[in-house]
Amino acid sequence: MNIAAIFSGGSGVRMGAGVPKQFLQVNGKPILVHTLELFQYHDQIDKIYISVLEDYIDYVWDLVEEYHLTKVCGIMAGGETAQDSIYNALKQIEAENEPDSIVLLHDGVRPFVSYETIQNNIEGVKAYGNAITCTPCFETILLSEGGETVDSVPFRKDTYAAQAPQSFYLKDILAAHDEIRKRPSRYENMVDNCTIIKTLGHMAYMVPGNRGNIKVTTPEDVYIMRALLQYQENEEAFGLATNLGSKINNAKRRAAGRGRSHGNA
Repeated sequence: MNIAAIFSGGSGVRMGAGVPKQFLQVNGKPILVHTLELFQYHDQIDKIYISVLEDYIDYVWDLVEEYHLTKVCGIMAGGETAQDSIYNALKQIEAENEPDSIVLLHDGVRPFVSYETIQNNIEGVKAYGNAITCTPCFETILLSEGGETVDSVPFRKDTYAAQAPQSFYLKDILAAHDEIRKRPSRYENMVDNCTIIKTLGHMAYMVPGNRGNIKVTTPEDVYIMRALLQYQENEEAFGLATNLGSKINNAKRRAAGRGRSHGNA
C-alpha cells in the first residue's frame, strides 16, 4: 500500500493573504487541489490523507467532492507545529492501514512534484527503507551560525536541497516520531522528517527530484507557479508533453467526464 500524507496546516503568514496559502486560487483552483491531483492521478498511489487547520476540515471535504479526489480517505486536524500535523496524520494512517505501508510525506503547497519523483520515492523506500527527495544546489551554500559572517563554504558539488516527498515505511517513521516526542525539546529545530531520522542516527537515502518542485510560500512564488502552469499548458498544446504527463492529464479529463455524466460537475 502506497499512501500520500499531505500536510497543509499552515496559516500563510509569510504570504500575507486573507486565507491560508494552500487555499489561494491559482488558475481557478486552490493550490492544495493542484497538489492533491498529482497523487490522485498517479497510478502507484492507493490512498491520500490530509492534515489541515481544524477550521478548514469541512471545506477540504467539499473540495474533495468537487474535484472528485476519490483516493482521499481521511482529513484530520493539524497540530501546533508542522511535525505535530504530520504525526496526527500518521496516527490516523496507522489506525487504518498495515504497518509496512509506504507513506509519502508531502507539502500541500508543493504542486509541481513530478510523476517520476513520486515513483522514485516509492522505489527508494523499497530498496533502502526511506527516500529523501533532493536536487543538486546550483548556487554556493554558505554556513553561518550568526548570520553576519561566513563560517564555512562547503564544496558546491557536495550540496543538495531537500524537498518533498520524504518517504518511509509507516512503522519506521512513526517509531522515529514517538522517540523524538519523548525528548524535552521534542520537535525543536526539526524542520523535516529527514532531520528527525538523522538526529536519531539513522541513515537517510537520497532520490532525485525535479527542479520545478517549488514550495509556494511567498507572493513571488505564486507568480512562479502561474508561469510553471503556463509552461505545462504550452507543452501540451504544442505536443511536447511527456507520456507520463499526458497520462495524468488524460486521467483528469476522464474523471471530469464521469463527474459530468453523473450531474456532479
